[in-house]
Amino acid sequence: MIMPYAKPPQDRIQRLRAFCLEHKRMPAYSEMLDLFGYRSKNAVHRFMRKLETAGYVRRAAPRKFAPTGRLTGSIRLLGTVQAGFPSPAEEELVDVLSLDEFLVQRPEATYMLTVSGDSMIDAGIHPGDIVLVERGGLTRNGDIVVAQVDGEWTIKYFSKRGRVVRLEPANKAYQPITPRHSLVVGGIVKAVIRKYR
Repeated sequence: MIMPYAKPPQDRIQRLRAFCLEHKRMPAYSEMLDLFGYRSKNAVHRFMRKLETAGYVRRAAPRKFAPTGRLTGSIRLLGTVQAGFPSPAEEELVDVLSLDEFLVQRPEATYMLTVSGDSMIDAGIHPGDIVLVERGGLTRNGDIVVAQVDGEWTIKYFSKRGRVVRLEPANKAYQPITPRHSLVVGGIVKAVIRKYR
């Protein structure tokens, strides 16, 4: 019989989070005995393995763990909100979220750019927005890419039919671009960040 996965208790996660934020490090096993009220280091190790499974920590050595952004993130995730008809809701702390961990899958291949120009506004990308771009992925039709076309950089939809590649804007005021000499895809846009105020 397979036992159901049990989530780690939130009160202990909060204690561990507070310790990491205060001391800028993970507690030692001996410190976790007091922190969690355990009597044995085996109990601490079992709890840390639960945290590892849940994504709060990662293994740094056989008996050492390092915090992930899910543990040390500072933005509270309070649940969901309707984008359709309004519905009653109560504020409830669901988790703490690190935007880096939420938005970035491959940190070593990801960079950010600030957008200028309005050729992608119908795709929801406006001047002043920041885009997260990931290098090295397989480019597919419909991907929004950052590309160097004939020596100049732009952000557009990628379109390939047969051997013909076009970069298409998301604004009717602009024409598609067909490379004359060279095209280098610098990465695929994975997220857009916008501040409203």
